[in-house]
Amino acid sequence: MEFPYPLLVCDVGGTNVRVGAVREPGGGVVRIGNVPTASHSTLLATIKPMQERAMVPARSLLVSAAGPIDGAIVRLTNADLTIDGPEIANGLGLDQGLLLNDFEAQALALPHLPEQWTRAIVAGVTIAEGPRLVLGPGTGLGAAALLDAGGAWLPVRTEAGHMSFGATDGLEQQLWPHLERVEGRVTFESVLSGPGLVRLHMAHRKLHGLPAAPAPAADIVATAVAGDAMAVDTLKLFWRLVARCAGDLALAFLARGGITLAGGVLPRLIGWLDPEDFARVFVARAPVSALVASMPVKLLTEPDAALVGLAALAAKPESFLIDYGRRAWRR
Repeated sequence: MEFPYPLLVCDVGGTNVRVGAVREPGGGVVRIGNVPTASHSTLLATIKPMQERAMVPARSLLVSAAGPIDGAIVRLTNADLTIDGPEIANGLGLDQGLLLNDFEAQALALPHLPEQWTRAIVAGVTIAEGPRLVLGPGTGLGAAALLDAGGAWLPVRTEAGHMSFGATDGLEQQLWPHLERVEGRVTFESVLSGPGLVRLHMAHRKLHGLPAAPAPAADIVATAVAGDAMAVDTLKLFWRLVARCAGDLALAFLARGGITLAGGVLPRLIGWLDPEDFARVFVARAPVSALVASMPVKLLTEPDAALVGLAALAAKPESFLIDYGRRAWRR
């Protein structure tokens, strides 16, 4: 498999589309655009004017998208958008293209993240050949793993965000009956996402007999900054629930290569992160607490990691175990 240069890399989330260009093999990613996902009815209509303004005669396009991938097609989970790779390749006159899940691309980026892009939360000992895990809340909740398969990287995409999420302590047991269900369920994603933060705050207010009209997540953060005690409690609880989710998935993948927290929500909530409290919840996995305590956790603070992962794949596609025959846009 070969991806001719210049090429474009594009990360499509439920809220934003980020596009970058790589002009030559080994070159860095240059951001050329960032627009709301809902700004156009098709991804082709989003990308084409960006490409023209940046004057990049792209020959390849690699896209990561927030939804379950079916070959070269994906319908986003949290936005009204379907991406058809071959259709885009024809529309842009591309030589080649590839479509990945958004957190699959985040996983590809893990070996290539600059140290200054991350912040340590839980100390541990990284086992270089151990599975690596990335997860994080944004418009939804994504999760993927990266496995070292004998010198090649194998990304493992998941839909772990749709796993059921139950209450475990007294406060959660009080809150859970007040949580808005999504299609009748409480899942990791329905709580640990931008909309999930709103649901969690509404449940907090209902529990205390207060009006619970939905407020944007940004407003909840703003009221916490202003000193509102209930908003502060919501944000601290959100971090504890992230720690619980991360601990459960770390066990599922035996993520001794480390856990990276990504997504668009958590970097905005750093002010309410208590690393000791996070570590306590993350490690509470008896009888294997010592095993989980050995797994380092860090927070990714930069938004362009998926673009870095896509660029790394384009530069050395032979280093990644991807079903190119089924997923490439040009056969």
